[in-house]
Amino acid sequence: MSVFSTRGFAAIAIAGALGLGLSACGNDSKSDTSTGTTPPAATQPAQSAPSAPGTPGGASNGGVGKAVLKAGTDAKLGPIVTDGNGFTLYRFDKDTAKPSKSNCDGACATQWPPVTTTGGVTVTGVDQSAVGSVTRSDGSTQVTIAGWPVYRFAPDTQPGDTKGQGVNGTWFAVTPDGKKAGAAATGAPQTSKAPTTSGGGYGY
Repeated sequence: MSVFSTRGFAAIAIAGALGLGLSACGNDSKSDTSTGTTPPAATQPAQSAPSAPGTPGGASNGGVGKAVLKAGTDAKLGPIVTDGNGFTLYRFDKDTAKPSKSNCDGACATQWPPVTTTGGVTVTGVDQSAVGSVTRSDGSTQVTIAGWPVYRFAPDTQPGDTKGQGVNGTWFAVTPDGKKAGAAATGAPQTSKAPTTSGGGYGY
């Protein structure tokens, strides 16, 4: 075989090898393009919507946990104290002022709800120095005026009602200085009668 033929075959072989290599590379590239898929985008963990700020529970005493005392005047009783909603407040003769102590619990406190507070007391027309508090048997804080624990009367359904005045001779509307309102302060006869129920009334 001639030198030319040997070299020719070698050149053809090299060219063929190069061609196969390029073809293989081209196929790989095409395969990646045709069969490859775009990786899914990373997903963020679902986040719950922020909850709306809680609305503090409003106290019936007026304000958020704060009691309200307002001085007022009743046509029959004269100076009295009401809560923030205009309901008459009372004192109980079986309580003590020095030291302050409530003796109205259980069923009594259901009919004569104590004026309690968890955030102080706002006063209007009542001397702030006369206002205090006492810890009840259930741990709640009851408002006092001149040492006397003060209450509402459940049967008073409308602001300005004074149905608790003189009940059983022991319950009286309270004045801004902690005294008994109306005729009770002078010992005059009372016209108010204790409401009667199957439980024996509200006098306690």
